[in-house]
Amino acid sequence: MKQYLVLLSLLKLFATCNAFAPTPLLSVARIGRPCSILRQSNENENESEAEKEAQRLRQQAESLREQIRKMEETLGPARRSNNNAEYMPEPTAPIDVQEGKSLKGKTVMVVGANGRLGSMVTRYLLRNHPEVKEVLAAVHFVGEASTRGYGRLSYEVGAEDGVGTIGAAWSEDRNAYFEYSDEMKDYNLNKLRVVEVELLDPMQCATIMEGVDSVIWCATDFDGNTPKALGLNIAFLFRAVAAPTKGRVEIEGLTNVLGALKQSKQDRIRVARMSGSSSPALIDGTNDPTSFVLVSSAPNALGNFETPFGEFNGLKREGEGIVKRDFPSLSHSILQMTQFDDNFVEESLDLNFDAVGDELSPEERATRRINRRDAARAAVDALLDEALVDETVEVWTATRGR
Repeated sequence: MKQYLVLLSLLKLFATCNAFAPTPLLSVARIGRPCSILRQSNENENESEAEKEAQRLRQQAESLREQIRKMEETLGPARRSNNNAEYMPEPTAPIDVQEGKSLKGKTVMVVGANGRLGSMVTRYLLRNHPEVKEVLAAVHFVGEASTRGYGRLSYEVGAEDGVGTIGAAWSEDRNAYFEYSDEMKDYNLNKLRVVEVELLDPMQCATIMEGVDSVIWCATDFDGNTPKALGLNIAFLFRAVAAPTKGRVEIEGLTNVLGALKQSKQDRIRVARMSGSSSPALIDGTNDPTSFVLVSSAPNALGNFETPFGEFNGLKREGEGIVKRDFPSLSHSILQMTQFDDNFVEESLDLNFDAVGDELSPEERATRRINRRDAARAAVDALLDEALVDETVEVWTATRGR
């Protein structure tokens, strides 16, 4: 050991002298062994310190484990379990991927909702499609008579099934109240909104069309085989006299509603793009219902009589042409209804659809009939029927001899 210390002192002296000497006083080979011994000694000391630190940490960890075991014994068996399900977040609901067309969250307008067919269409929509956001009943109110006012619509949708009382003026209970009965919970009247509109006014049509996704057109200027403008009703008679070349709901009113629907859809797409939200490239998305369902009349359903605005069948065909020719961006279905027969044709029969132009004699076509309730069902179902998109079909359920 003394020899090692002497060598170490000489090494330091030689190192000091070496800093100033022009030539090395001691070769590296001669001091190699003492340096190796020194380095090994330092490494042994470092390993000893590291082992001591590891031992200390192990003892600390064991102490913490013992404290945890004692705490668990005081908390009871329920908390000692490893079942942490109650603390886990709720599983994320699966994404609702729609397949095919859907009315979920959509607004559907029924034009001519206070007519016989239109009121039935409104009823069918409300009771069979509760997923719809809103049913907008567009009515042309003329007078207070039930045939021209809201009486038929009110009856069809079941608004008259409620329970109401009016207290006598001289009694203590002078209030009037109205409440829904239990059987009315499935009527979905909370989704019905009635709006008055003059179909010949394009501004009114544009105003009520905001937010509308689809339209079912049931409006007409004819009452069965009789043009309304030829009757004794003053409002319709004024239309025919004041504007003999205009005032045709079948043509001008139809054009106003189609134009308003197209503009409304384009405006929504434009706003969505400007706001940065995703928007379909076309007016109708993949799952959107058909934009426009036109309830028309089959060529042999009614007589081809003259009206102040032209022949009856000519007006119907012209209206169908407007839908197909002038508004190609709107998806549509044109339903040519055969003759309505609510008295002798049962409802809830199978619907038959024949493409227009099929080989069939006029006499055979003239025997086809349909109940209005089935016609209403066909009109609503056409909103979701992929096979009827951009098609013109004749609709019937039964045949009767003439």
